[in-house]
Amino acid sequence: MLASALRGFFLWLSHLGWVAWLALHTPLLRRVALRFVAGTTLDQAVEAVRTLNGSGAMATLDVLGESVEDRAAADRAAAAYVATIERIAAEGLDANVSLKLTQMGLDLGVESCLEIIAPVVEAGARHAIFVRIDMESAAYTDRTLEVAQRLHAQGCDVGVVLQAYLHRSLADARAMAQAGIRVRICKGAYAEPAEIAWHDRGRIGQSFVEMAKLLLEADAYPAIASHDPEMIEAVRSFVEESGIGRDRFEFQMLYGIRRDLQRALLEQGYRLRIYVPYGTEWYPYFMRRLAERPANVLFVLRSVFGERG
Repeated sequence: MLASALRGFFLWLSHLGWVAWLALHTPLLRRVALRFVAGTTLDQAVEAVRTLNGSGAMATLDVLGESVEDRAAADRAAAAYVATIERIAAEGLDANVSLKLTQMGLDLGVESCLEIIAPVVEAGARHAIFVRIDMESAAYTDRTLEVAQRLHAQGCDVGVVLQAYLHRSLADARAMAQAGIRVRICKGAYAEPAEIAWHDRGRIGQSFVEMAKLLLEADAYPAIASHDPEMIEAVRSFVEESGIGRDRFEFQMLYGIRRDLQRALLEQGYRLRIYVPYGTEWYPYFMRRLAERPANVLFVLRSVFGERG
């Protein structure tokens, strides 16, 4: 009951443009709002990446936006990604890009999506910049993997994201490793039914570690995306015991989340990439993330107040 009410509340807030304006124009609210978003412009995102690179961290840039409903909007999103890749190359940044296929017109059909994303992967190939395809809700899993596999078969340097809470993900990880497609592992944050996803934290963690071990043993350069100290320690222990070099994987975290853990991993010599979202769509994006899983409110609060140092 409470979760449903919170979900409706956040969805209602996502449509209130004046709240977004207030957040950006009130100093205190702006600091909170932009704690997890690098800014609204590419210039601001580039500056954030420069700072991260200066601390020893890599980055992946995400131009905010999703679920476009027409070809023109999807083409604009693709053009924004091409501009981002060009800027990464021009600035010599240690960064790649992450994108969502619903932003690239996946709802218009797989063939249309492949046409729309083509300039993005071509720009990536031109500058040797990796393109990561983010995973969305389970309704898109098969189509997302199909697009990634077809692009990879064409020689494009693309990777995917797999969500540990889905029952199918271990098998998907095995298939991606065999195909040579790089995987980012995350726990998953969409509201999925128990028929296809685990809801128990312990079982999700078990799946996460199983997937990490499989990809590490396959030498598939996985990205371990977690802010959970237990998951991070489990991976660290496994690679140390197995003699797996630190150049064979990377940890990933979200911009502004658990910066104390980010610093600790860098100080310990691990490779770390920060997921850096930017763009004018930050407000509906943030509210939809909270609506999809109201428990994310607690996650954000723990991330802010749980930091040390």
